Order: sequence, then C-alpha cells, then structure tokens
Amino acid sequence: MSGIPLDFLLSQVSSSALSKIIVGGLGPGNADLVSEAVLDLAKTHPTFLRTREHPCVDMFDVSDSFDHLYESERHVVDVYEAIVEQLVRESRERGTIGYLVPGSPLIAERTVELLRQRKDVNVEILPGVSFLDLAWERLGVDPIARRVTIVDGQRFETEAAGLSGPLLVAQCDNRFVLSDIKLSIDVEELPKVTVLQRLGLEDEAVFEVEWENLDREFEPDHLTSLWIPELPLTDVAGSIIDLHALVRRLRSECPWDKDQTHASLIPGLLEEANEVVQAIESTESGEGSFEDLVEELGDLLFHVMMQSAIGEEEETFDVADVARGIRNKMIRRHPHIFEREPGSPMPTKEELVQQWKMIKAAERAGIKPDRG
Repeated sequence: MSGIPLDFLLSQVSSSALSKIIVGGLGPGNADLVSEAVLDLAKTHPTFLRTREHPCVDMFDVSDSFDHLYESERHVVDVYEAIVEQLVRESRERGTIGYLVPGSPLIAERTVELLRQRKDVNVEILPGVSFLDLAWERLGVDPIARRVTIVDGQRFETEAAGLSGPLLVAQCDNRFVLSDIKLSIDVEELPKVTVLQRLGLEDEAVFEVEWENLDREFEPDHLTSLWIPELPLTDVAGSIIDLHALVRRLRSECPWDKDQTHASLIPGLLEEANEVVQAIESTESGEGSFEDLVEELGDLLFHVMMQSAIGEEEETFDVADVARGIRNKMIRRHPHIFEREPGSPMPTKEELVQQWKMIKAAERAGIKPDRG
C-alpha cells in the first residue's frame, strides 16, 4: 500500500461504489434484430423504456417508461435531461438498472450522450443493430465510399450548416422537423429526397418526394429518415458561416471585441437599431439608398452574431439556437401557411390577428413536445 496516494485509493473505492446503468437498443423495429443480451437485460435487472412507441416493446416485460415526461415537459431537450436525472436516481436506489432505447444506443440517442457525460454513474452499452444497416442496404450505398454525413433531423440547422454532399437525416418524426429541414435550404436547384420509413417491418416504405412537398406529402413517424444524395451549400449559409467564423476570430484575437459582454454591447445595439430605422426612412423618402440600408442591417446583424458568440463561449446558447427559435416560432404562428389544407380559404387579416393572439396564449401555457 505504501507509495499509493490516499486520494487515488478513495477515488477507486468511490468509483467501484457507483451505481450502474446498462443501456440496450431495441433495434430498428424487426424483432429478429434484437440481441439476446438485450432480451436478458430486462429479465435480470429493473429496466426502463425511453418510450413505448416502438414495435418491439411488447417483447419485454417492462411497464416503466418515460412517456409521461413527453407530456409534462415543454421542450424535448428538457425531456432528455429529465430522463437522465430519473435514471440516475433509480440506479442509486436500486443499484444496477437497465435502460432500453429505440434503435442503437450509439446512434442519435441524446439521452445516452448525456448519461455518458455523468461522473456519478457507471454506464455500460450493449451494442445493437441500427437502422443505418438497413438504410445502406435499401439505398445500395457504401457510406464510407460515398463519404456520407449522418445528422439528427431535430438539430438539422446546426449539424448540416456548411455541409454539402450526401446526407442521411435521422429522427424526422414530425412535420415541424420536416418543415425546419425544408426551410433551411434556399437554392435554385433543390435536392432530391428519399424517405425511408419503418425499415425491416411489414409496412416498410421507401419512396421519393419533391423537396417543396417534404412536410406535406406523407405522415412522418418515429421510424422515419431522409436520404439526401447531394446537399448543396447555399450562398446564404456560406455567408452566415463566414460571418460566424469572423466574429469568433474577433472574440479570440481583438482586445476590444474579446472584452465585450452581453450588457456592454447594449448601447451600440440600440444605436445600430436606430440607424436601421433612419436608413429605412431615408430610403422610403428617396434621400437614401439601399446600399445604406444594407450596411446598417449588417451592423445590426453583427450585434446579433456577437451576442450569440458570447452565449456560445458561455455554453448558454449560440446563433443556431437563435435562428432555430425564431424559425420554429414563426412556423407555429403561421398555421395558415404550413398546416392549411389544399383548397381551404386563407384567413382574413382580422382573423389572422386573432389567431396570432390565440397561438401566443397557447405558447405561454406550454407546448407539449413530440417524442424524438
């Protein structure tokens, strides 16, 4: 024992005493693809399901799921964090527990990412078959040879920003996600899309849709993915990426920029907003030019990017959160654009004002997220 630091021994004892969570995957949906190790997990340890919305859940004698959290929490990210907290509490009380997730625990499973970041619990992963294996077979694609990028549909704006080439988009489980994806691409020649649904099940479907009909032509579910054989890089995306990179460099290298805080930027923000108003008024009166307006809007955009860069450094939010938040809000508040049935009449301006107020009231009351 001599020569071994006491704090190291204590840490080893503490580590060995940690509770344990064994995570297994339910596979892409076909019962034949569920491993024996995962089947045995529920027989030997108290086990929890992330959600019962999966074709294979009836193979397990498990009643505890986290579906109730999808109804009680406002945002999906809050659902995932709440699941992790409850799992950790259960493991402390019961010792080793099991946790079953759709698909593979290692593919697009945010709760497993969060669990593996915890220092107060041991996490063991039981590898399982992913929907990716079936997707590559159906598409006839070698993902290594094609250099395919895999992104999460619920974080498409962030993960696909600046990317080009072939993409497989997972977790496209509701129309809001599909709308976000559709609206994030603004190019003249829109990419082709192949929809993959319920791979390996009797009602499997693989079909193509036009980009503009991505959120209208079919009903998404929790076993829906998209194949985009060639994602174009838009001029808008490229310009925003360049500005984002510039702001990050200024925050890193410029003594004045790196010294700024959210609060210190307020006077300049107000000044730039006022100058935008003046530029609009001058343009409308014919005294100013659109070049002046573009310049002033650029100054205001720079402030938005600076505020977002500070949030990114502090790990509170980033520019993708800002863009995603306002996009989601505008989609929610314009159901007459994104949800109106073909052929139905457009509401009047007066009706739209009332609709806007009702939607705002519903938002304040809380929005129930869909299962991811």
